[in-house]
Amino acid sequence: MSILELSGVSKDFGGLRAVDRMDLAVEEGSISGLIGPNGSGKSTLFNLIAGMYRADEGTIRFAGQEIQRLPMHRIAQRGLVRTFQKTTVFADLSVFENTRIGTFTRTNASLLDCVLRTRSESAERAASRVRAEEILDFLGLRAMSETLANNLPYGLLRHLEIAIALAAGPRLLLLDEPAAGLNAEETQALMRSLRQIRERGITLLLVEHDMKLVMNICDRITVINEGQKIAEGLPLEVSHNPDVVRVYLGAELEL
Repeated sequence: MSILELSGVSKDFGGLRAVDRMDLAVEEGSISGLIGPNGSGKSTLFNLIAGMYRADEGTIRFAGQEIQRLPMHRIAQRGLVRTFQKTTVFADLSVFENTRIGTFTRTNASLLDCVLRTRSESAERAASRVRAEEILDFLGLRAMSETLANNLPYGLLRHLEIAIALAAGPRLLLLDEPAAGLNAEETQALMRSLRQIRERGITLLLVEHDMKLVMNICDRITVINEGQKIAEGLPLEVSHNPDVVRVYLGAELEL
């Protein structure tokens, strides 16, 4: 069953068509990869799915409902959450405080509730603490709860970004180059975390240039070039596709 479906999705920027009649289906419970050369339209496609951009043509369905006209926060509340290429944490807040911010996507307390400290607001505040602590335990960050984000090594900073996204309660998590800047050991730790996230019933769709990670962790891979899909399938199929080798890989990968 597909949790995300794109049909004929296009996006123009002036005279440039960044995404051209894209069809894409992501199966629930899977880890799917989106790869292609720089400038191929991957980030634009992510922005369309997450609601940062509005599609000029086509439909985007999440969990069976169209979302292409919804604002970002409404899409996130439905359970579609994303991370970004560049770190987006609050450097002067602690690991715990950053993670707790992610839980606020799911809160319902009004400004008046917060001012009056109503019973419902207090209950939500307590639940957000528990949720943040559970996520930090899951990702192995609990011991660093009080550490300022600015003092984290880069690999753990990337994990903190994922913690914030998980705190929002996603059904589908979009990861934009999660392994960028990581060394081999950090990349292995990331791969373990991604598999564990999938085991929690969360579907993953990632844009990534680390082909070792993509080919070893993804169930299916979609390749785009110049805004169009040129290949799709299992990692082994994609790695031997002549069009993919020509425009992106340069050589067939040994899996």
